[in-house]
Amino acid sequence: MTLRNIIPEFLRYIRFEKRMSELTFTAYHNDLLQFTSYLQKEYELEDADDIKHIHLRSWLAGMKEEGLSERTLQRKISTLKSLFKYAMRLKLVQSNPTKLLVAPKAPKRLPVFLEQEQTVAIEAMRNYPDGFEGDTERLIIEMLYQCGLRRAELIGLKESDIEFSRKQIRVLGKRNKERMIPVSDELLIDLKHYMDEKRKIFNQPSVNLLCLMSGKELYPNYVYRVVTRHLKNVTTLVKKSPHVLRHTFATQLSNNGADLNAIKELLGHSSLAATQIYTQTNISRLQEVYRKAHPKS
Repeated sequence: MTLRNIIPEFLRYIRFEKRMSELTFTAYHNDLLQFTSYLQKEYELEDADDIKHIHLRSWLAGMKEEGLSERTLQRKISTLKSLFKYAMRLKLVQSNPTKLLVAPKAPKRLPVFLEQEQTVAIEAMRNYPDGFEGDTERLIIEMLYQCGLRRAELIGLKESDIEFSRKQIRVLGKRNKERMIPVSDELLIDLKHYMDEKRKIFNQPSVNLLCLMSGKELYPNYVYRVVTRHLKNVTTLVKKSPHVLRHTFATQLSNNGADLNAIKELLGHSSLAATQIYTQTNISRLQEVYRKAHPKS
């Protein structure tokens, strides 16, 4: 069977059965388009059973020479491994050429986050447009920072996810994993005011919690632009994405002594290993303080 026949079925499988996130799905899709194009151009290969380990190594080696990062190469290897694992399970191929592939080790990257005084500065500046649009922008910043949400989680929040009596919000994370996050009284007051204003403006029930001036739901690039614009006012960090606020949420909890398991639950991580990077941030900070302040450092 040709690779071009297998790939559409594989993409349907990861999208609808594995419920892969849209971002990861798009990355896998692009990887596979690139891979099949390479095989056709360099080797005139189409049949999946003709693909050998050497062809995979050749593709990856070429990208490494072009300067692709270890992390990107890791994902491309993961794409290929997932594809051939799927094909083997359905007996669409006779052998798995990815068995001998070894992913390069990527250097550990500490999360980028704001200092506490910078988060205070965002609140103090209140550099938001007037009216409903400004309220939307402020809640985008506040909810990403106060609740540690992913961008997709923020966009997907419904009015029904706010439990005012219990002072918490219900968040649907990756792989439909649900978690509850406590919310401050001040933020609950702001949310109640926002929902009331929204009903006055649009004069009809709204499902999504936050929305645009048109009444339509938020979209990823809008959230990114809002966050980037406001972070520019308080930091010179190169990276100013919504995820910086999520990292800030977790880092500040860790710096103030929060239990690692509790941070894991608040972030919706599937394993503690993903959360431990915030401990590394603490250690790095202590090492920096030691180097600057200790006479024997």
